[in-house]
Amino acid sequence: MIDLRFEGVSKEYRIRRAAGGGDARPGIARRLMNLRGRSERFLALRNVSFEVRRGEALGIIGHNGAGKSTILKLLSKITAPTSGEIRIRGRLSALIEVGSGFHPELTGRENVYLSGSILGMRRREITEKLDSIIDFAGVRQFIDTPVKRYSSGMYVRLGFSIAAHLHPDILLLDEVLAVGDAAFQARCFKRISELKEAGTTIVFISHDLNAVELLCDRALLLSHGEVAAEGWPRDIISEYERTANGTLPTYPPGAGADGSPRPVEITGLTFQDYEGRQVSNVCTGSPLMARVEFVANEPVSDVVFEIFYYSQDGKLHFQFSTALNCDRVDLNQGSGAVVFSCPELGLLPGLYYADATIKRRVEGEEIDWQYRCSVLRVGPGKNVAGNFYAPHEWRIMQYNNAVTPSPFSKFMTSNHSREE
Repeated sequence: MIDLRFEGVSKEYRIRRAAGGGDARPGIARRLMNLRGRSERFLALRNVSFEVRRGEALGIIGHNGAGKSTILKLLSKITAPTSGEIRIRGRLSALIEVGSGFHPELTGRENVYLSGSILGMRRREITEKLDSIIDFAGVRQFIDTPVKRYSSGMYVRLGFSIAAHLHPDILLLDEVLAVGDAAFQARCFKRISELKEAGTTIVFISHDLNAVELLCDRALLLSHGEVAAEGWPRDIISEYERTANGTLPTYPPGAGADGSPRPVEITGLTFQDYEGRQVSNVCTGSPLMARVEFVANEPVSDVVFEIFYYSQDGKLHFQFSTALNCDRVDLNQGSGAVVFSCPELGLLPGLYYADATIKRRVEGEEIDWQYRCSVLRVGPGKNVAGNFYAPHEWRIMQYNNAVTPSPFSKFMTSNHSREE
């Protein structure tokens, strides 16, 4: 049985051109002219068709602007399609922005009832599930405190917990598995898996490729408002990574901003394991080598090579740089490579884009900057909490009494017992 079906769905927006900055008309007159001005046609979705069977989990992935948010709005009935038909069989609940219905002056308990009713739950149902909701969120100690005093983590945990106790026929998810710390994310994933096993139809729209692969039975790849591929999650994710690598914009090779040849050109950025095999998928905590290929058209002295790693939302996570030590890098004419070695990769699971750059150390002058020239997919590895895995070592020390020496004990007058 088909629970959800898109049949030739298109969504068109009209984008009006604003008046130019040199328009001397008063503000109101200029806005009226804008309303009468020319508009451009923008197709957010183009003849999209797919279906989801009862109890199936469909993952929808794609680059920013591919049309994922438009599908969310159409399924949530925030907007209507320009053409085509959408058929939904059963009760659909959208888990899009957790905690969006909270009132800051109300307590956590009061917001459970408020948000639950907004999501379609009856008061008796909320009362029956109240203890489970509180325990799942881990906020029992603060449940009668106004949520304006909650930390951001407590806020989203309670919001997700309320929504996770819904029992819809179709559940629409949008990046909700990214809330909270690692332990809470594990509980979220377990809860979604339980709903799936209970026969709930799931549509999961996310940038988290690992979650899509683990949770979904099938995946859909959107590109510029169209369905580019459909099939098994692993195959579709591989296709997404391949196309992402193939469409990353770079600066024209061999030419500077003024069209003159660059002294040094970056010709490639690849990733390798410690056996020297080229890879595009690695795990958190695993070793990684990044290789920057270059061609020097003339001798260049005292340069710096760098690699910048960005998540899909454009945030810079960290960099590799030859400037982090005191070694000087001088290049002779010809080709070569700079290899960065990382014994334990700190990035958490996700898809990351990389820039490769070369500049002069003293002047800071950019010689070449290859923008988003490679893609690295990081999968689950080390089981860590937080936003970054920090490689570390530890040791244990035991003492001959119950007093543990302070690391600053040498600055204190009292003398603790010595280490065994």
